[in-house]
Amino acid sequence: MTAPTHPLPTEPTPGPPQPTPASVPAPHAAESTPAAGPALHPAESTSASVPAPASRKGSQPARGAASSSPVPGPAVQQRPAVDPARWPDVAAPPRASRLRTALAERIVRRALARLPLRARLAGAEDIGLGGPLMEIREPEAFFRRIGASGLIGFGESYMAGEWDAPDLVAVLTVLAGNAADLVPAPLQRLRPLWALRKPAAQLNTPEGSRENISRHYDLSNDLFALFLDGTLSYSSAVFRSLPATQDLLPAAQHRKIDLLLDAAGVGEGTRLLEIGTGWGELALRAAARGARVVSVTLSAEQRELARTRIREAGYEDRVEVRLCDYRQVTGAYDAVVSVEMIEAVGEEFWPVYFTTLDRLLAPGGRVALQAITMPDDRLRASRSTYTWIHKYIFPGGLLPSTEAIERVTTGHTRLRTVRRSGYGAHYAETLRLWRERFTERSAEVDALGFDAVFRRMWTFYLAYSEAGFRSGYLDVQQLLLTRDQSPAQEAL
Repeated sequence: MTAPTHPLPTEPTPGPPQPTPASVPAPHAAESTPAAGPALHPAESTSASVPAPASRKGSQPARGAASSSPVPGPAVQQRPAVDPARWPDVAAPPRASRLRTALAERIVRRALARLPLRARLAGAEDIGLGGPLMEIREPEAFFRRIGASGLIGFGESYMAGEWDAPDLVAVLTVLAGNAADLVPAPLQRLRPLWALRKPAAQLNTPEGSRENISRHYDLSNDLFALFLDGTLSYSSAVFRSLPATQDLLPAAQHRKIDLLLDAAGVGEGTRLLEIGTGWGELALRAAARGARVVSVTLSAEQRELARTRIREAGYEDRVEVRLCDYRQVTGAYDAVVSVEMIEAVGEEFWPVYFTTLDRLLAPGGRVALQAITMPDDRLRASRSTYTWIHKYIFPGGLLPSTEAIERVTTGHTRLRTVRRSGYGAHYAETLRLWRERFTERSAEVDALGFDAVFRRMWTFYLAYSEAGFRSGYLDVQQLLLTRDQSPAQEAL
């Protein structure tokens, strides 16, 4: 899965950012190397990401149609103990001027007052039109964090336990559904002046991509196995109907894979390239059809487990898993399939990604992609913004819009989208099932060496992503691309 980098894209933080006292040390994929779903704060490390767990008991790191209502999450928890060595930017609110904090408070109060939720400050004052409860336990710290770093501060405040919600997804869904209006229009127009910008270190060059992918997918194979189903698929499933239950998830993941393989025409003897191995489930199902598969990944841990699964299934002679960048692949393939990988490519490299697909596709071949998408106007507004998702979950990621994909393919390649299907509600349901299983197995997460702050971070990430799909702000789409054979294109 590539997490949504911008489910809640606006950041009510006017003015230039203030320095913080410390920075965080380094944080779609069962079928991706990728959101979903974020220039640096002056004192933040350019490698900000998830600190490693205190101890590891397992290998290094091993996403429609109808929609259902958000499912309440766990009960509001007590504030976690925060280790300042592991979580320096969570342990204490950053420095921020009184004016900046006061202005952030005024903007946030104004926004909350017009939303269908109930924000309770310090157990006393209620703001909002009524709806899901958001408990802001420490208003001063909450507003100071938002004043200093916008949505990064909003997420870090949750990680610190300064605010919580009995139904976290419901609160975040309200915010996502009103994202475009949270910040006053005059401040929106000044966004380039106050929004934090993505660090150059997260640029998805071949070297940068390896580092970005490792920070998420090399957390622990055992961690991902705790909340994924037995297929180890870390991308949106496609269900027969909604809502769904845990027992239906494996079949729904296979349905997703089969839709992509069918679209690409994969069968006996097909030369298939998969970009983004994940843990190998798509390669296994393609090999079972008789295809010859080359699958590429940047995650050493995923490659190791995928090769083990392929060997145990008896398909070693049909599947080769390479540890290499998509830009380094050579040859010609009848079909190319990539699941939730484009979100990790980075906008600067979208032309390279699609020209690579065009270059590798044999005459008459097909490309089947699964991609998380965001509205084009929000992409244009937030494309350079550095967010909580970038800092803690998916460094270097950016969700495309369908319009952006069309612009790039039309302007740089012979590829054209000939079919597109949306499954946004199915992703919301997939994320709900992952989130519930992660919560149920919290003791096992602890046993792997991940602390309470990590659990709150991961819960926020899953809920934040789910809210983006439930609100309709995000979609996930399967796209079929073929080569335009018109005379003008043949001349390219």
